[in-house]
Amino acid sequence: MNPYVGLVSSLRAAWLTGKTRAAEHRVSQLEALRRFLDEKKQPILDAMASDMRKVSRMGLSLKLSVTQLDTAFIRKEPYGVVLIIGPWNYPLNLILVPLVGVIAAGEVKGAGGGSPHIPSPLRLQDCFAVVTGGPAETTQLLENKFDYIFFTGSPQVGKIVMAAAAKHLTPLTLELGGKNPCYVADESDLQNVANRLVWGRCFNAGQTCIAPDYVLCSAEMQEKLLPALRHTITQFFGPEPQESPDFARIISDKQFQRIQALLGSGRMAIGGQTDERERYIAPTVLADVQPSDSAMQEEIFGPVLPIVTVPNVDEAIAFINCRERPLAVYVFASDSKLVHRVLEQTSSGGFGANDTMMQTTLISLPFGGIGNSGLGSYHGKFSFDTFSHHRSCLLRSMGLETVNALRYPPYSERKMGLWAKFKWPKPAPRAPSLCSSPWPQLSASGARHSRGKPL
Repeated sequence: MNPYVGLVSSLRAAWLTGKTRAAEHRVSQLEALRRFLDEKKQPILDAMASDMRKVSRMGLSLKLSVTQLDTAFIRKEPYGVVLIIGPWNYPLNLILVPLVGVIAAGEVKGAGGGSPHIPSPLRLQDCFAVVTGGPAETTQLLENKFDYIFFTGSPQVGKIVMAAAAKHLTPLTLELGGKNPCYVADESDLQNVANRLVWGRCFNAGQTCIAPDYVLCSAEMQEKLLPALRHTITQFFGPEPQESPDFARIISDKQFQRIQALLGSGRMAIGGQTDERERYIAPTVLADVQPSDSAMQEEIFGPVLPIVTVPNVDEAIAFINCRERPLAVYVFASDSKLVHRVLEQTSSGGFGANDTMMQTTLISLPFGGIGNSGLGSYHGKFSFDTFSHHRSCLLRSMGLETVNALRYPPYSERKMGLWAKFKWPKPAPRAPSLCSSPWPQLSASGARHSRGKPL
């Protein structure tokens, strides 16, 4: 047995208590660390000298800076050749949105995956290439070295992509999925909740990674919510949703059969009709679903909404926290304090209160997961930052070697004394041309770090 299982478990238990999130706790811990370093400074220096023959004066001198007269800035540069692997559920959008960031950052791009019926309009020049296909083609692409990889898909495939990237030490972004919980408080506007739940669950026939995957609510709220959900489904798609022009179909026979197998969970409260020839699954609500049911074991990715009953918000939060961190957490409640409590006591890629999926429509917000639901983020400016290497730069003068000589060996008490007494002059403004990049509006962000003013 791994000897560190208990250690890691105890640390996770401490994390789940939430005590490390309080600002007071963080401040007190930082102050305690500072006191420790002050009190143990000499033993630490002695230990470094014993281990590495590291000179104590050098340990102290590394804390001092001769860079206050220099120009420091961040230059945002393209990584190089980027691979974007897109999914089948939004084959155009989830290729083009990251592509915008790739182009803005100045990369060369290759794209893989997508739907078999989506054309390849991106063969614009020799800087772009498109590969359509499935697992075999993606596997072959991943055998090559790329400078950055962007993947959208399932956590299972995400692990394969990450392992392939690790062989070349390639940085990557993983946009994955997960079971996004939605807690509905007893004090909620039933019809508004139903409208927004049905829209989020049935948009693209539920084949959306940020769709609400299941509902947590009290048993009383479940019975009140069911008629409202039934009314909304009829209002949106008519008495026969299969005939509605606004209701999509499942992408493939394999996915249809997978989702159909989940319909035995809990109690069939609404819908449940299927048509394999059309790959049609009706808008469906499953009531009284148990955590052990098949519908709760994987991301549904279809127009099926399970309801799991919990007695109160405490149990709902505990239910969410004992599972993998999702791409989104949703809560419906009239009480703003309850909303903030769910926000503060859970963890997810994104969060939405009193609606579903709308948080991803704002380009002012980053979109991405955490843990099992993803790694990294994009959208808007965050796309440019994701596909840019943030290169730290320092421009120094060839002069002032007398000052620099203080950090060179041999070390002496006299040098240390001069360090302590030295009064740094205020730096004079420098011309922007010293550090401007070829694409100043996109790839250079400059600031004199000693004063925090833009160049």
